[in-house]
Amino acid sequence: MNLFHTARPARGFTLLELLVVISIMALATAGVSIAMRDNGQTVLEREGARLAALLESGRAQSRATGAMVRWRVTERGFRFEGLHPSALPSQWLDPGIIVRGQAIVVLGPEPLIGPQQVILSHQQRPDQALRVVTDGLRPFTVESMP
Repeated sequence: MNLFHTARPARGFTLLELLVVISIMALATAGVSIAMRDNGQTVLEREGARLAALLESGRAQSRATGAMVRWRVTERGFRFEGLHPSALPSQWLDPGIIVRGQAIVVLGPEPLIGPQQVILSHQQRPDQALRVVTDGLRPFTVESMP
């Protein structure tokens, strides 16, 4: 009786090898899709999210101090009237941002401020736009425009 078996040559791939290859392909696909993402849309989404956060911060400061606070577009960016000039940023991260329509947002001091929106677009991609909107009760959110 032979105690040692002769090893047969391997046929095919093991399950572990297949999983490793599939994982590498998934990571590569994700990396390519991120790299190919439209830069103009990314800039617009980043500015929209930042503006929503800033408007909420201005709204909270207005309620905390009891002061009337308005957000207004300026030639070089924007400002929060009613707050100290250094309390919140006053410029866009990207100088190509354009505000369309209403350029004034009332942030308080009342808890209910009424429905308001700001429409943002970019100089390089004027066909793309998004809105930073609130119904007056809920926080500002970013919505894509059709």
